[in-house]
Amino acid sequence: MSWLYRHVIRPALFSQESEVIHNQTLAALGWMSRSPVWSDLVASFCASPELPLTLWDLRFPNPVGLAAGMDKQAAAAPLWPAFGFGFSELGGVTRHPQPGNPAPRMFRAIADEALVNRIGFNNPGADAMAATLTHWKQAGRWPAHPVGINLGKSKITPIEEAASDYSYSFRSLWNLGDFFVVNVSSPNTPNLRQLQDKDALREILETLRSDNEERARATTGASTAGTKNPPLKPILVKVAPDLSFEALDDILELVSPCGLAGIVATNTTLARPDGDDPALRKIYAETGGLSGRPLRDRSTDVIRHLYSASKGRVPIVGVGGIFSAEDAWEKITAGASLVQVYSGLVYEGPGVARSIVQGLRQKVVEAGFDTIRQAVGSNAPA
Repeated sequence: MSWLYRHVIRPALFSQESEVIHNQTLAALGWMSRSPVWSDLVASFCASPELPLTLWDLRFPNPVGLAAGMDKQAAAAPLWPAFGFGFSELGGVTRHPQPGNPAPRMFRAIADEALVNRIGFNNPGADAMAATLTHWKQAGRWPAHPVGINLGKSKITPIEEAASDYSYSFRSLWNLGDFFVVNVSSPNTPNLRQLQDKDALREILETLRSDNEERARATTGASTAGTKNPPLKPILVKVAPDLSFEALDDILELVSPCGLAGIVATNTTLARPDGDDPALRKIYAETGGLSGRPLRDRSTDVIRHLYSASKGRVPIVGVGGIFSAEDAWEKITAGASLVQVYSGLVYEGPGVARSIVQGLRQKVVEAGFDTIRQAVGSNAPA
């Protein structure tokens, strides 16, 4: 399937504008998601073997997930397990519906297997996503793996009101997500990255922690009256690869006081690779965040620093430049408990998760480990 995708299917897809084919593909997958027959057919070609682990009291069939940004409307939520993913992160979703930035806003740097986008949190809004996820649940089409929801800030919301904006989305989707990711690192919403500042981020996380505890108490109800620690939804923060290690350390200092469950490392970068290729230079001149192979090394460096600085106590989700089992293994041994794929799916095709999981299973055996968890941080500095 990999050869067929690269040499036949991908050239046909890449002959069309990037966002156009993305939307057409999601529409088709959304239609397929309605039927278990299609899910079974996709799974017969793409399902991954088991490589399970448990994190935040959630069982992941394997550590390879779908990154945020691929399915912002939860349109194809039931189908992602059939493509071999051990979890999916839907969104980013904002309180208010918004169209995003003007098109064109997504570009392929094919020679470098990279993408540049300035889409800007285009999504139907938190209430619409809640309705879609509720529909999938009521229809018996809920995904057979953990579902994360990526939360962004609405463009129209002033930066000083960010906490209430995130809070609305979180509360609207609380009973539908297995975990939540606070996205304060997209480069495509004006001033959003200011929210990575320690004090600004603290306000958001403290608000969400209060919401989390309130919703958990309301859900558990009288049957657990007096319980000091009702079940809470894990809340993670997604950070930019462009942050200094000192700024990352500031975020780590919020883990304990704010009840942070983990960190997603990393979002897209504003940096650009060097090179003289005129076609690539034209793409890289576009405004927006860069993802794909050029991001791999910096993302891994951030993961390794976070793991070492936290002494391995903070779970990390690694994302950035993962195309193969080797790429995923690099991030896991640097300190990532889970990994995510975005550009790798675009360039490698629908069998990418299966290929990565198969390779990871082999690497676990070759390294002499019994489980994938034992590999986490095994190549990080002590």
